[in-house]
Amino acid sequence: MQALFEIILPVFLVIGFGYLAVWRRWFSQAGVDGLMSFTQKFAIPCLLFTAISRLDLGQSFDWRLLLSFYVGASSGFALGLFGARLIFGRTWEDAVAIGFCCLFSNSLLLGLPIMERAYGADALAANFAIIAVHSPFCYGLGITVMEIVKARGTAGPKVVVKVLKAMFSNTLIMGVAAGFVVNLSGLVLPAPVDDGLDLMARAALPAALFGLGGVLVQYRPEGDLRVILYVCLISLVAHPAITFGLGLGIGLSVEGVRSAVVTAAMAPGVNAYVFANIYGHAKRVAASSVLLSTGLTIVTAWIWLQVLP
Repeated sequence: MQALFEIILPVFLVIGFGYLAVWRRWFSQAGVDGLMSFTQKFAIPCLLFTAISRLDLGQSFDWRLLLSFYVGASSGFALGLFGARLIFGRTWEDAVAIGFCCLFSNSLLLGLPIMERAYGADALAANFAIIAVHSPFCYGLGITVMEIVKARGTAGPKVVVKVLKAMFSNTLIMGVAAGFVVNLSGLVLPAPVDDGLDLMARAALPAALFGLGGVLVQYRPEGDLRVILYVCLISLVAHPAITFGLGLGIGLSVEGVRSAVVTAAMAPGVNAYVFANIYGHAKRVAASSVLLSTGLTIVTAWIWLQVLP
């Protein structure tokens, strides 16, 4: 129970305070939109840039780490996609959007703060390695499958253009890419620039957690309850379980297993709803799944922390 109170609850108290502030109209929805715009377009890209630029790439990018996490993520996508289609009878387009919910864990806003509180800031290198390819991988997979489904298997080069445009107009990916450029080139940033980036990076997670609480006020857990519970099961149990088993099986280090499983065990991020909203399919399922699974993560993350070595 100590982990629950000392590691997980503080993170969710910040989210809950953001929820309460917007629900009680102490903080406007327009303010939340501005705060999330600041965190997603400026503060978090600065956080990712500084983290990637300082990573020991040879040590952090362990193929076993990425394989265990992304096989788990891809399995979650497949279970969500085919479960929605074959068990619940949803359209293929709905099924892809539901699969995306099971694919896109909240690696940044939940995974990083919980991992840091559980194992310390020095344990985050593997998390950043996962995050570096998280958005490109998830959006690449989701958009590609959705466009193929929409085109009924006849999609051509337009799919590639859409995927690349979606990925490289994303400021988070820009921050990661810039971090790789600095890291690989050996460029040394001037001290005032480095310090300014650190200030922005320190603002990223607390502001984003508060904003996430405000965003969740917009969602209502209504309708499609069986599908929503299925998404929660895949996201919070199946994805981390597959990652955990595979990581142990291929000899991933204890530190790598911790980072991979904690990241995999997080609820779907708001991007799951964004994806559903872009394509206009399974929006209610996506919104409700984000809300319900975020609440359930308080308990499931604590259980996974007890299971981990």
